[in-house]
Amino acid sequence: MSEQNNLENNLSPQTRVVAGGRPAHVENAPVNPPITMSSTFYQLGSSDINTYARFSNDSWDGLEAVIADLEGATLPGLVFASGMAAIAAVQDLVPVGSTILMPAHTYMASVTLAKNLEARGIAKLVRLDLENTESVIAELEAAAAERGTTPENVNYAAPKVLLWMESPTNPMLEVGDLPAILSAAKRLGIVSAVDNTFATPLGQQPLTLGADVVVHSATKSIAGHSDVLLGIAVTSHEVLRAAMHAHRTTNGAIAGPFEAWLGLRGVRTMALRVKQASDSALVLARRLSEHPAVRAVRYPGLESDPGYERAAAQMNLFGSVLSITLDADAAQTDEVVKALKIWTPATSLGGVESLVERRRRHGAEPHSIPESLLRLSVGIEDVEDLYADLTRALSVLGK
Repeated sequence: MSEQNNLENNLSPQTRVVAGGRPAHVENAPVNPPITMSSTFYQLGSSDINTYARFSNDSWDGLEAVIADLEGATLPGLVFASGMAAIAAVQDLVPVGSTILMPAHTYMASVTLAKNLEARGIAKLVRLDLENTESVIAELEAAAAERGTTPENVNYAAPKVLLWMESPTNPMLEVGDLPAILSAAKRLGIVSAVDNTFATPLGQQPLTLGADVVVHSATKSIAGHSDVLLGIAVTSHEVLRAAMHAHRTTNGAIAGPFEAWLGLRGVRTMALRVKQASDSALVLARRLSEHPAVRAVRYPGLESDPGYERAAAQMNLFGSVLSITLDADAAQTDEVVKALKIWTPATSLGGVESLVERRRRHGAEPHSIPESLLRLSVGIEDVEDLYADLTRALSVLGK
């Protein structure tokens, strides 16, 4: 593991994304971390550091350090080959006879992974109404009672009950009361994980709100240029980190050195990108909420949104993603997407370019998601150009 430059704790996030994860300030050291392109390393003694590239690689260190710092973790993060690899490293820890709880609206691949565990008889999957805090806590209490978990017997390496959270959720942008829910989980001996991809480490720090582990698809806002697949997980529990590290090593879910370097390069501009995209998303949410062709808008920064008060209490930025439900059917909604010129019809989010997607085109999305719901990932283009493109495309509905 390479030596990192240590930062003072009072620096702003805008400074930390630029200064963090760099080599120590020693004479003739590179300003940027080098890319270590080697599958194996010299072994002349008994050291277990940098023996084989599936175990460790100096190219990961900078990204792991800076994201852990932004999230408030006391241990370095763990970078993975993709967001799903990071998610699997957490969900796969549950033993036979366990329970996974997750919101009703959650990233479909995360749900698929949990359903696969259920189908194999490993875990029971319980879905949550995230916006009903009392209901969520009641489900946590029931799961803890069934599995016999307490704060005294919690096993971070093999949790009998795993709470899997998104807030805001994908794609409905629902916001949960993270402090209340995570506090209840801790009281009940339940291990809690938060997928913080939508909010980013700049918009929300779930570890400081009580989460045990945070994961990101670093493919999205962290790397920020839609040119790399990466995931990262951060925790302050040594046992949990060791278990995830072992999962990564055994399953070979490692990031390539160049991919990790691209991710760290993306971090350097993350504060600028996320701030502009978040500001633009709020402008668009406010305007679209008044458009006659739009039936509903979900965005946590919108004052009329059901999750606004919770989001305002626990988020620093409201993020670059919003969802709109059109007053249209599926075919008409597809015509709106086809009419867009600046917005790119593609999946994913968090890149510099603005993306639009009708989520129900995916067969795996639940029917509770409207056919005419569009997920908008706002990029860094001029917001007036983005809005003009949307209104022009919406005009095909004749409203």
